[in-house]
Amino acid sequence: MHHFKLRTLLLQLLLLVVTITASFAQGNQSRQWLKAGNSYVQAEEGQLVRYTLPDGTTSAFLEKAALIPAGKTEPLKIRNFALSADEQKVLLYTNTQKVWRYDTRGDYWVYDLQTKQLRQLGAGRPESSLMFAKFSPDGGKVAYVSENNIYVEDLQSGQQTQLTKDGTRKLINGTFDWAYEEEFSARDGFRWSPDSKSIAYWQLDARQVKDYIMFDMLDGVYAKVIPVEYPVAGETPSPYKIGVVDINSAATRWMEIPGDPSNTYLPRMEWATSADELIVQQLSRKQNESTLYLCNTTTGKARQIYKEQDEAWIDIQPNWDRSYGNGGWDWLNGGKEFLWASEKDGWRHLYRVSRDGKKETLITKGDYDVMEIAGIDEKGSYVYFMASPENATQKYLYRTRLNGKGKAERLSPASQPGTHTYTLSPNAGYAQHRFSNYYTRPASEWVSLPDHKALGGESAVQKALANADKAASGVEFLKIKTADGVEMDAWMAKPANFDPKKKYPIVFYVYSEPASQTVTDTYGAGRNYLYKGNMAEDGYIYVSVDNRGTPGPKGRNWRKSIYRKVGQLNIADQAAAARELLKLPYVDSERVAVWGWSGGGSATLNLLFQHPDIYKTGISVAAVANQLTYDNIYQERYMGLPQENREDFVQGSPLTHSKNLQGNLLYIHGTGDDNVHYNNAEQLVNELIKHNKQFQFMPYPNRSHSISEGEGTGEHLSTLFTNFLKQHCPPGGR
Repeated sequence: MHHFKLRTLLLQLLLLVVTITASFAQGNQSRQWLKAGNSYVQAEEGQLVRYTLPDGTTSAFLEKAALIPAGKTEPLKIRNFALSADEQKVLLYTNTQKVWRYDTRGDYWVYDLQTKQLRQLGAGRPESSLMFAKFSPDGGKVAYVSENNIYVEDLQSGQQTQLTKDGTRKLINGTFDWAYEEEFSARDGFRWSPDSKSIAYWQLDARQVKDYIMFDMLDGVYAKVIPVEYPVAGETPSPYKIGVVDINSAATRWMEIPGDPSNTYLPRMEWATSADELIVQQLSRKQNESTLYLCNTTTGKARQIYKEQDEAWIDIQPNWDRSYGNGGWDWLNGGKEFLWASEKDGWRHLYRVSRDGKKETLITKGDYDVMEIAGIDEKGSYVYFMASPENATQKYLYRTRLNGKGKAERLSPASQPGTHTYTLSPNAGYAQHRFSNYYTRPASEWVSLPDHKALGGESAVQKALANADKAASGVEFLKIKTADGVEMDAWMAKPANFDPKKKYPIVFYVYSEPASQTVTDTYGAGRNYLYKGNMAEDGYIYVSVDNRGTPGPKGRNWRKSIYRKVGQLNIADQAAAARELLKLPYVDSERVAVWGWSGGGSATLNLLFQHPDIYKTGISVAAVANQLTYDNIYQERYMGLPQENREDFVQGSPLTHSKNLQGNLLYIHGTGDDNVHYNNAEQLVNELIKHNKQFQFMPYPNRSHSISEGEGTGEHLSTLFTNFLKQHCPPGGR
């Protein structure tokens, strides 16, 4: 999932080169723009390099030699970095460790460009224990989290001050529990005030949250117990508090936010452009009601300024626009207004909202979804955003006036059909442009905006397109209309040397839940990264279909139609699409296979169990067999509360339908999966045994949701997958 999210994580790794170079979870970046606006600093080959546009000239910003600590011979290995506001100090992140998905724990060093001094922060703290370090706005201090407490360090004196002292594994200051991190992209849990005098932070109390117990069976003779605080569907969330701590006194003032913190969520919090107010977003337990509050940091009082509701759920911005995963709020007009996104008119659009919430102006107008905010040029009065009104598998750059007048203007060239991503400079004058489509390898270039001209003359993207061989890809995009009139996007990769007079086996790749699309016009579409060899050359038809409920830019009703029907609507749509494809004369209805990972693993099981007449073979990886085992934030968002509609959770769970297994099943799960827990595998295996259903099962010891750890794992998994598919769904035309 993302959660199911990992579902397509491995596929996304294949396509990683076409994604934006995002700032990492700790808020530091592999690139930072300088105040001049036409140059940036980038980490490469162990040093920091300055690039100046439009010529692309380079110069050393911080050389390797400066990054050798006293008494050492090797320079620090830069994971990420950040510059102070005056651009005179560099914060360097190194020696990192993974926390759940990302390496958000490590060591931090500061290099002073004036004094040429390099020194480590957090003296006396455990190695690789610092998280989310960041400069104060005045550049004099750095704050960080270590072992669930917040510290501030004075850069001149080196003095450390511990600002919170009650942090434990279950009382969490300045960062988050597992569920908040996974489902709200909430990791960095504190913010410096604009005047550098205080810090606002989250405190999550997971003391009442039950632990899921994992076992490490490989660390010695006795099993090692690993507890993870993990609230499943139906369990109360971790209560939150928002505190503002004074840097000098270390005294915290708690904000008095209305509502029950044990029955609501607070996924977003930022300073409201001044040192005396915070803005926070609160979601109801069902996540179908969103309320914005302004909090007075002196008195702690909160006042409601904006509220909206949805019959299904409301997606917070980091869930659809990843650049907000590290925080951020788009203020306009000196803090008198802010930019806000809503689906209330049926499409995801951007609005200008006054600070008191009483006035709003629709900025983006029309029957299309804003897919992400690419940049804001307030001086030029434009917002840049990604959209694709005509084709839900693609993505293009648009801009429109911030005042809501005028029409959206597409900037991505009409001659480049496919998926574009952009990293804009602060003034929106330049952008790093990345592009691919299903037949064109990823290409990258710098362009000027709004004219979208490649810097340096020749366009690398246009060159890549000119050299691409569309016919050789063997992939085609199509629309499948079901008997019920539902039209879905799909891609199909046909066998090499395809003979329409022969019948070929068909393999479906599925995800199908609200966290991810599989049908995107990107390079790698139509390829199976788990298959050893080439499916097309071996003689398989390979297909993926995006059913209703997948997060494509097709409007609110498309996305929200799956509410309370995960495991039912998506399964019905997938099966209906398969029935249409089975009518093709070259598809062998006796050789039909399906596979997926995480949410796609769940869909694979449901398709195999609910539609045994269609699917003869299934390979399911890391599936949620029982929806009642998955975390409350994800499962309740899309399914409601088990206390109110438990039957929907039961009907959507593969476990319920497992007695109907007729085909060939290979089930795979990592025993160290902290996301979709291994108890899903045990419950499914137990139910299949009960009904004397024969199947193959592969547990991977201590592997997480990605099943990527350990020597030989990738090769073993790929071999297992390929052998099973070839044995039970033999390739080749007949």
